[in-house]
Amino acid sequence: MTERPSPAHLILIGLPGAGKSAHGKRVARLLKRPFVDLDREIERVTGRAVAEIFASDGESAFRAMEHQVTQALATMPQSVVAPGGGWILDPANVALVKPGARLVWLQVQPAAAVLRMGARIAKRPLLAHENPVGILTQLLEERRARYACADYILDTEAYGWHKVAHLIAALAPTSSEG
Repeated sequence: MTERPSPAHLILIGLPGAGKSAHGKRVARLLKRPFVDLDREIERVTGRAVAEIFASDGESAFRAMEHQVTQALATMPQSVVAPGGGWILDPANVALVKPGARLVWLQVQPAAAVLRMGARIAKRPLLAHENPVGILTQLLEERRARYACADYILDTEAYGWHKVAHLIAALAPTSSEG
């Protein structure tokens, strides 16, 4: 008996501030599918904020929790999923959702991401520093090769929010694919 493949989720990857959650919610409404924000799911399961987990347990503990909630995607209906920006760095996360899932890299320049996040940037453990653009630039360089393995790449700065949501929705796998 072969292992049942993961449902055909639409997974939005990219830097913090790329719009994974904002676009993900819109796309989920368009597709009439559940929306799953993996950071919010970790907070729900642990009863703790992501920033608190980073501060008290460290990034490696957070990444282990992230992997656990990724495993749970196998039992969820076909969804639009927004993982954290570093989710893609663990090849085991991608292996858990492939071949069914479709990954879309939401590209954004670091300066634009910082502007989009505004005051909410203070809630981002990796960006709570005096030079968030520099940190995002470094993260982009470190993650670029992994992000580039996405099934599709979409420049979120090239279109308005409404158009981006519709372009992402058009990339969603159908239920027959998953």
